[in-house]
Amino acid sequence: MTNAPIPMSVPLRILGLDPGLRRTGWGVIAVDGARLAHVAHGVIAPKETLPFAERLLVLFEEIAKVVETHAPHEAAVEETFMNNNAASALKLGHARAMAMIVPARAGLPVAEYAARYVKKAVVGAGAADKDQIAFMVARLLPSCGSPTADAADALAIAITHAGARRSAALSVRAVA
Repeated sequence: MTNAPIPMSVPLRILGLDPGLRRTGWGVIAVDGARLAHVAHGVIAPKETLPFAERLLVLFEEIAKVVETHAPHEAAVEETFMNNNAASALKLGHARAMAMIVPARAGLPVAEYAARYVKKAVVGAGAADKDQIAFMVARLLPSCGSPTADAADALAIAITHAGARRSAALSVRAVA
């Protein structure tokens, strides 16, 4: 699949992914100019009793279903923060790899955002907690209802990407 230009009449769809081995949140938004609209969201939760490789396979297959079902044009993934537990950080890295490989394999550009940047972009404070993120996501996307923390984080990542794209487009226009 190639990165063909998106027709101007079609709202851009962005897939946000908040990777985790226990729960991977996902959210899809549509962007039309400065307007944001909720498309769908959910959480992928592989059974913790499955062997590690099978849990990763579940993530891969379920993210692929989301991409196939909602046909995003771009994806955004939260960057891994350094954890004191090296084994946990490594496992999170594996889940994050699934969140990056699936959209890339589908031909989507994949952006990465630090958690603090996402919090600052959506809430206005880099140290915001999960409740604050969920509150602001519900305000920005009223039709999303009350998503779980993982899905709200994924929607926040998609919202952050939409804002970053808009800022980049404005910068390009200002220079031209």
